[in-house]
Amino acid sequence: MKKLFFGGKFYIDREKFAEAVLVEDDKIIKVGNMSELEKMDFDEKIDLTGKTVLPGLNDSHCHISSVGAAYIQVDLSDCSSIDEIVEITKKFIEENPKLVKNGIRTMGWNQDLFTTGEKRILNKHDVDRISTEIPIVLERVCGHICAVNSKVIEMKNITIETEAPRGGTIEFDENNEPTGVLTENAVQWIEQIIPEYTQKEKIDFMCKALKYAESVGLTSVQSNDVAAPNTYGDFDSIRKIYEDDLVDIRYRHQFCANTEEEMDRVLNVEAKKSIYNGNKIKLGPIKMFKDGSLGASTAQMRNGYVADKDNHGVCAMEYDFQEKLVAEASKRGFQVVTHVIGDGAIEETVDAYEKSFENGKNNLRHSLIHCQITDRPLLERIAKLDVGVYYQPIFLDYDMHVVEDRVGTELSSTSYAFNTLDKLGAHIGYGTDAPVEDLNPFPNIYAAVTRCDKTGYPEGGFFPEEKVDIYTAIDAYTIGSSYLEFEEDIKGRIKEGYLADFTVLDEDIFEIDPMKIKDIKAAMTIIGGKVVYSK
Repeated sequence: MKKLFFGGKFYIDREKFAEAVLVEDDKIIKVGNMSELEKMDFDEKIDLTGKTVLPGLNDSHCHISSVGAAYIQVDLSDCSSIDEIVEITKKFIEENPKLVKNGIRTMGWNQDLFTTGEKRILNKHDVDRISTEIPIVLERVCGHICAVNSKVIEMKNITIETEAPRGGTIEFDENNEPTGVLTENAVQWIEQIIPEYTQKEKIDFMCKALKYAESVGLTSVQSNDVAAPNTYGDFDSIRKIYEDDLVDIRYRHQFCANTEEEMDRVLNVEAKKSIYNGNKIKLGPIKMFKDGSLGASTAQMRNGYVADKDNHGVCAMEYDFQEKLVAEASKRGFQVVTHVIGDGAIEETVDAYEKSFENGKNNLRHSLIHCQITDRPLLERIAKLDVGVYYQPIFLDYDMHVVEDRVGTELSSTSYAFNTLDKLGAHIGYGTDAPVEDLNPFPNIYAAVTRCDKTGYPEGGFFPEEKVDIYTAIDAYTIGSSYLEFEEDIKGRIKEGYLADFTVLDEDIFEIDPMKIKDIKAAMTIIGGKVVYSK
């Protein structure tokens, strides 16, 4: 089947565009102008009515299962106070007795957004106001800290004698009583008190999330859903979605494996499934967690936090263990990607990567996810060692308002260094870390280009020297993301021989006022030459 897509402004390369593209089955076979391509054989013509067309946008890091689960969980993302969290969750319990009979687990609250009452982390006394009859686990929007009620503490039998899981903390008050606050690996440990969703529930809500991703213009997602904190996926459920052809969007696993046995199980069992031989679903890198988040003040910092120099954050994976795990993953041929936010976490992770390199080269493309708090020497080292970076520019929307209070102005000025790292030649892909931020790619591109929050603050941008131009941002969302998943030869460009994945826009992103980029919508999403979404 040959399709001629014409009447578009197809982005080919920096300041280079084409009028038409000829597709056969799922591949591009010709790119050029209309007068040339209309003379060729084709079965169907699709008029794009002058719209701008990008290579299919590729979210390099997200959590699709968590995006999906949010559809059936209580939504606390817009709560402006602890009282509002209590009232909304109480109402959810009243209205959804079947959903909550075994307990509540959700994420989304953010104390920095509270406008009334105390601006602090929740504790068990707050959560007890909701209910003491069912277990309740309320995770902050970052997923790196949570508050639980007394029922959870009772069910887990938490006392001062309870040892926190490695790489996590359980908080106690001056009387050695648990406060209900847990961080990092202790969050994953405590959330297991809530029973898992059924496979049908998982498939239903993950399909809904993947369809939403298609509707915002994404043609590929690289998603951490298996064996990770704050996630709900498993290999069987995700594989079944693709075996049953329930969605079209391309999916690449970023899965957690914290032992050699877990790695071998994936290598010897899951990797042998025939579904991974196609180009819709792939097994990708092993995902590791090194530290926490800036918002929870658990990111691992070399020199502590401005407000508390003794707080260096949480090291979720001790260096010796990390070095060994990276080495074992590398020995098996696995790419490793690691959650790192603080400069201390980044430095140790780059150390572990470098020790695993074969002949001094990063052939497995080990990479850093987030890579937020950096200084110039650290950025130069990342680029020199060819360590990839999965950036989320949209994090600036919130972080610009707290980062200087957390780490100081000097370090803030060299952090979220999108432009510097690009100019140093690093391989960079953009993503959203959804549901931490929405899957919608356009506010993300806006943040990279303007370095403003969604209200337009500050005028001129936050440390504006780190702005990137629109071409750099789009290339990071396409070519860059594809490189990080070893698919730069088949995805990320509108080019002959590449997959026919396109994101069609309702506005010309190259001509529009940059302050309006965040409002752009996908007019059409095309995957493998098939229109999977049309507005």
